[in-house]
Amino acid sequence: MSSRRARIVRWITSWYIRRVDVRNADVYKIRKRLDFIGRLLIRAFGVRVERTTIAGLHAEWLRPKRAPDDKVLLYLHGGAYVIGSCRSHGQMVSHIARAAGIKALVPEYRLAPEHKFPAAIEDCVAVYRELLASGIRPENIVIAGDSAGGGLTVATLLSLRDAGDPLPAAAVLLSPYLDVTASGESATTRADQDPWFRAEDMEVVVSNYCDADEVRNPLVSPVFADVAGLPPALIQVGDDEILLSDSTRFADKLKAAGGTVDIEIWPEMWHVFQLFIGKMPEARKAIDKIGAYVRDLYTPAESSNT
Repeated sequence: MSSRRARIVRWITSWYIRRVDVRNADVYKIRKRLDFIGRLLIRAFGVRVERTTIAGLHAEWLRPKRAPDDKVLLYLHGGAYVIGSCRSHGQMVSHIARAAGIKALVPEYRLAPEHKFPAAIEDCVAVYRELLASGIRPENIVIAGDSAGGGLTVATLLSLRDAGDPLPAAAVLLSPYLDVTASGESATTRADQDPWFRAEDMEVVVSNYCDADEVRNPLVSPVFADVAGLPPALIQVGDDEILLSDSTRFADKLKAAGGTVDIEIWPEMWHVFQLFIGKMPEARKAIDKIGAYVRDLYTPAESSNT
């Protein structure tokens, strides 16, 4: 059973989010709402924030104490491709960076509906390439993202693979949004359990982000992609969210293609519950697991060189 604090957070946030009429909402007001939630959270102790520009985009570095200069967590924020920013996600990412012991970069890619598909993917690819150009080795980069940021993470990996770019060490996906067609069974089986979303809301995302004939494009809905050759991945997803099938189907595809994937399905948790780090123990446990996963990527190599 989820903790009492988690049940309280679930009720408060679901009440707050359900007040928004997604179909008729002003996107600028929704952006302010998500940024407001982010301001209620606390940055991880000892993590310094540095504002910067990369690939022409505003971004923030989140630097834990004693984090090495040669390793980077490139974090792509979520928000259905239309909302999200350093303000909404920076606090959570600071905790992930501290748990992993490496610095994190959060770029503010272009948002829809002002900039539709493939603008956000182009931005994320450009940021990754600029990191390489700065001297960061691909094996020292982990790309991570939540919700639509998880979709962008996979789309970025697919774009880099197809272009012949060197791929990062791994990917970390938090409740990734990988199927804008909402064709997974959890869109139905979790409809009464998900405190945040309804399957019909996905139609609004599609209308904002891409044309109707692009919904099965592998870069828009990576569950339909050829995933051969992608790097190892960690997936965390809540058992109560309608996007659960996005994660389970994608994990199955990675395994079938010979890839390596660890998938964690968290009981009674909802979409990107990790956002509420400091408010409930489940978020802390999940982020600690992400940190351990990233640290383990580098520990064997570093040990063998000593």
